[in-house]
Amino acid sequence: MLDITGIADAIVEGAPGYWVSPVTETVSYDTGGHHRLRAVEDSSFWFGHRCACICAAVRRLPPQGLLFDIGGGNGHVARALTDAGFPTGVVEPGATGADNAYDRGIRPVIRATTRTARFRPGVLPAVGTFDVIEHVEADGDFLAEIHRLMAVGGRLYLTVPAYRWLWSVDDVRAGHHHRYTMRRLRSMVGAAGFEVEYATYLFRFLMLPVLALRTIPSRLGLRRTATDATGDHRMPGGVAGRVLGWLMRREYAIVAGGRRMRFGSSILLVARRMGPADDQSMRSRTT
Repeated sequence: MLDITGIADAIVEGAPGYWVSPVTETVSYDTGGHHRLRAVEDSSFWFGHRCACICAAVRRLPPQGLLFDIGGGNGHVARALTDAGFPTGVVEPGATGADNAYDRGIRPVIRATTRTARFRPGVLPAVGTFDVIEHVEADGDFLAEIHRLMAVGGRLYLTVPAYRWLWSVDDVRAGHHHRYTMRRLRSMVGAAGFEVEYATYLFRFLMLPVLALRTIPSRLGLRRTATDATGDHRMPGGVAGRVLGWLMRREYAIVAGGRRMRFGSSILLVARRMGPADDQSMRSRTT
């Protein structure tokens, strides 16, 4: 296990495996979100499918050491990755999310942001940011900061919502600043110093429902405030449930096989943290 005392200068251990920064920082996230999501994560088809696809990608391109889930919320993804054989810690500034991750058995949990924890450069072996960077207005700077904190050769795993034209009041409520195209995300990740190893869209089957039930009503002024979307996460019964299950299994097989989807309402990406030798090699290939 990585020595937590050797990687961050501004955290103290409040309980075994639970570290806290005395400094707090405001983030663009609804503070009640962790409480609401905790009630649906374990039974949600959306969270379950996202976790399955993330784990499939991590099996193909595994981390070399402890994976730090930055902005890891309630520890749902961290729990799935740990159960899949990839020990994962959570870095989460929200007290509710950090406590929930700890209750799920995640170790370590660091209740802080990357800034308030004051991680040392080059110390994180692997990083996950799952539906996090869209909450950061200066998203490119955030990725550059993660690059600075990661060890050379370490892997970055991330998911984000796709397509600005799918924007709705639900994005506003969630505290989003961005939605992404594959081209923009790959460019931003590359500019931050990472080499993209794998990238695909996810949730192809949700594009039309999101457009019809969220985006269009929002643009027409028929959906002025986001409603509690708990019901959206329930697996339907009957024929609809069987079709949805089949669609999710197809997507999972695509990711597990290292293939790619050309569209979807989310993006999954894996990249490697390059070092000076990689930068020199890339420059030599382009000259």
